Amino acid sequence: MVSLRRRIRSIALFEQLGPGLVTGAADDDPSGIATYSQTGAKFGYGLLWTLILTYPLMSAIQLVSARIGRVTGKGLAQNMGAVIPRGAVTGLVILLFVANTINIGADLAAMGASAELLAGRGAHLFTIAFAVTSLLLQMFVPYKKYVRILKWLTLVLLAYVAVVLVVKLDWAAVGRGLVLPDPAMLKSKDALTTVVAVFGTTISPYLFFWQTAQEVEEVEHDDAAKPLKEAPHQARPQLRRLRFDTFFGMAVSNLIALAIMIATAATLHASGHREIGTAADAAKALEPAAGKFAFLLFALGIIGTGLLSVPVLAGSAAYAVGETRGWTCGLDNKPWEAVGFYAVIGAATLLGVGIDLLRIDPIQALFWSAVINGVIAVPMMVVMMVVVSRRDQMGRFIAGPALKSFGWLATAVMAAATLAMFAAMATG
Repeated sequence: MVSLRRRIRSIALFEQLGPGLVTGAADDDPSGIATYSQTGAKFGYGLLWTLILTYPLMSAIQLVSARIGRVTGKGLAQNMGAVIPRGAVTGLVILLFVANTINIGADLAAMGASAELLAGRGAHLFTIAFAVTSLLLQMFVPYKKYVRILKWLTLVLLAYVAVVLVVKLDWAAVGRGLVLPDPAMLKSKDALTTVVAVFGTTISPYLFFWQTAQEVEEVEHDDAAKPLKEAPHQARPQLRRLRFDTFFGMAVSNLIALAIMIATAATLHASGHREIGTAADAAKALEPAAGKFAFLLFALGIIGTGLLSVPVLAGSAAYAVGETRGWTCGLDNKPWEAVGFYAVIGAATLLGVGIDLLRIDPIQALFWSAVINGVIAVPMMVVMMVVVSRRDQMGRFIAGPALKSFGWLATAVMAAATLAMFAAMATG
């Protein structure tokens, strides 16, 4: 009887997982894999502390995003419009669209390069094929349906955990890397840029808009659900769900990220392979655990997370643009029911393919897209923290002291890292 109760409780618990878990899975997209791989290869265990630091901060800011959507029943762009002038909102949305387009292009290019590892040629053709496939899925299949299948492909990333278990690690160095930032390293322009990239790929603006929008859609598609401002009696279970969903999703994201960084540090960095220029270079980190299947597992991981994250990137841009224009938004709508929304998705995806045609190295493009995300996240986080603290927007459900503290701390850390990077660049 006790065992049955535990099983029922476990099932009920995991049924609460929704937007937070999908957001966490999308966070380990090709941009994330490339950034964590480059960080481990170049700096060894020296920047592991960044992922320990980002977990509470990314959890807080994603919880702020989810709370805004569930309490107000409105998207992030709409809520921002009540705090700052319309022109400023438009500017932030344009920055989001540009950053997401670059990220989509880099993700698609990385997917094409990964497929080429298996086929031997045709990277650009694969890139176009993945772009078309992603567009068709978004237009004609509800995202929630195919995400149930795609999210299983992300389990391939557990191969990095296997590497950590197989290779010999310098545990003392791992321990120091987890808790002690190296002051000398932080004087390096490259290290500071990498810190911003790690922060930018874990605390990404597109995830703010996405998780808020998904909470709004949860309300719109459940007849019994209402924005918490209108139905405060629903608050206790819903806020508990938000916390569990978000903390769990972000924990999964960061544990995989940590495994990627440790695996590449223990293999590539330790063997003197400090620069990752191609997908093949990055895939070599899996060889100790996967052997001749390293390229296959790496390709599946990149393609799976890419197909999961490209709709999130394109969709978050479409939600942001659509909300500011008053359009019908949502991936559950058919293309003819939300023409403007899907036009933005199509434009972002096609422009992303155009970036691939510029022949930019996909691994480098992924890294720099993370840096761009880190820079533009700061103003968006400031506005979000103002929104979640305003009683006229959030009613009685303004953020509590702990959430405010961690949310503002996340904003301050992102701003400090970005300013330090620019200062280091300015001094050469």
